[in-house]
Parts: sequence; structure tokens; C-alpha cells
Amino acid sequence: MIQLTNEQIDTQQILAAAAHPHAGAVVLFLGVTRQLTAGRETASLDYECYPEMATKKLVELEVEARAKWPLLQCVIVHRLGHLEISEASIAIAVSSPHRGAAFEAGQWLIDTIKEVVPIWKQENWQDGSSEWVHPGTPGKDTGTT
Repeated sequence: MIQLTNEQIDTQQILAAAAHPHAGAVVLFLGVTRQLTAGRETASLDYECYPEMATKKLVELEVEARAKWPLLQCVIVHRLGHLEISEASIAIAVSSPHRGAAFEAGQWLIDTIKEVVPIWKQENWQDGSSEWVHPGTPGKDTGTT
């Protein structure tokens, strides 16, 4: 399941979609809006995309993940629009018969999504300035969501 939404991410709905009777593991990753980035205070974030392009790329990544790992379910939901501190911007849930595959697939999905999916993030700083962060561009927030 792939979804772009302007609404808050419903983690219970995502976990339900990732459930499968053959699953021995369900891994849920949430990327959330943090207050500090490299010592600079964030007030909020805004996400924008061209929905058809972003959805197409997310579907491609789901297919690739399913080819790499024995996934039973794969759910990717990305938030668009304005987000306040601590709100989830992305949720990825994968289920598989064993935890190793679920953890590896979830890690690969978030890393690859941040690198190749055309969803743009605008950091709105507490000092009133703003800055766009583009996919695949090393930013000040490397190593995090």
C-alpha cells in the first residue's frame, strides 16, 4: 500500500494493513519532525511533491523491496503539507516471516526513499527563515529522517 496524504498518519491503520497471518515480524518506522537540526531550531516543516511522480517511484521501491526480501506486506505512507514538531512525516511498515528481513527492508526503504523519491521538504526555522531540502541532497540532517 502506497499513500500520500495531507492528513495525520494513522499508525494503527498502517499496522493493520501490514498484518499477515504468516508474519513473524512487523517493523514500523516513523519519521517525525524534530525540533533541532544541527543545533538549529526548527519551527515546522512543509512537504510538497508532484503526486503522480512520487507515487510511481514509491511503487517501484515497494516492488524492488519485495524482490529483495520475503515481505508479506509493505505499507508506505508519506505526509504532505504543513507539519508541526513531533508529527510523523512518513510511516513505513513491513511484515515478513522473520525479523531480519523486516528490519533490513525497512531500513533500505527509508534510506532509498529519502534519496530518490521526489518529495521536497522545507525547513521553517524558529528565526523566521526557511530552506528547501531536496531529495538525494546531503543535508544538515544526515543520518536521520
